[in-house]
Amino acid sequence: MKPIIFGLSGPSLTNEERALFVETDPVGYILFRPNIVDPAQVKALTDDLRSLAGRNDLPILIDQEGGTVQRMGPPDWPSSPSASVLAAAYAKAPMTAIEAARLQGLAIGHMLHEVGITVNCAPVLDRAGPYTHADIWDRSLGSDPAQIASLGKALLDGMASAGVVGVLKHMPGLGRASVDSHHDLPVVANSGEELMVDFEAFRLLRSTPIGMVGHIRFEALDASEPASRSSIIIQSIIREQIGFDGLLLSDDLTMNALTGTLAERSVAAIEAGCDVALACWGTLDEKAAAAVALPEMSEQGRARLDRAMASAKPPITVDSLAAVIAKRDALLSYAP
Repeated sequence: MKPIIFGLSGPSLTNEERALFVETDPVGYILFRPNIVDPAQVKALTDDLRSLAGRNDLPILIDQEGGTVQRMGPPDWPSSPSASVLAAAYAKAPMTAIEAARLQGLAIGHMLHEVGITVNCAPVLDRAGPYTHADIWDRSLGSDPAQIASLGKALLDGMASAGVVGVLKHMPGLGRASVDSHHDLPVVANSGEELMVDFEAFRLLRSTPIGMVGHIRFEALDASEPASRSSIIIQSIIREQIGFDGLLLSDDLTMNALTGTLAERSVAAIEAGCDVALACWGTLDEKAAAAVALPEMSEQGRARLDRAMASAKPPITVDSLAAVIAKRDALLSYAP
């Protein structure tokens, strides 16, 4: 098995994709809007991917955060509020907001489980501040680490009760990024002591089975490499200081924050300490080259993967998704 997750080109697999995926045996796959038409099509696609891999516990990922980041939407799936809405509700009534977050996780998890998606790349634990780029601001659960962790755990618990594994992102924190890492590499000049507060929410939820490391350079920690390819940050900060021992994914390696070929980026991420390289886009030739350049997945990485996928609980029965969403919305509109 190669330590890489691939994106797909469309709503069904091409013959060329099938051949590449059989040959390379990637860890899993991630879906985006071009891969999604309606529930029947998505379920057929995820069934096809599982059959091709021969693994019932195959990680099939998506970004279904709510707000501006949700790949599945109307008319087939209801939209979900952004993380900033949950944060605003917490300011009024913390326990009410936590229950609303749990119901949001349950609703999202139920929608994903119904179509065969097993991993949701959420919640975002990046701490918001006056310096935070707009791409992260609306996706943040607030500025207080305890609040972020409380709402994040509720979202994770809700998704888990629907049989879906969540992902902490973007470790060790993108909140101080003043540019969008999809387009440029954020560089942060704050001292290591100042950054401690950004790491705290991740530390509080360090037992979560999967995490994602972001593309951001912290000059006080590693002046030469972004976190996603920094052995210093992955080992000293994420593994030791935060205490995270779950499966660590890189963020999408085709983002413009990075330089080099997809193969070079993938190898750098794995050598730095990521368990899995995430390649959302790129041509088949680029993906093939990355898979060839990578070693087989490490025993430690495989153990973390198995542990993460085994953490998915049998989904609870939801009699009415609409009722879950209505209860969530009523809690979010509560004004003491």
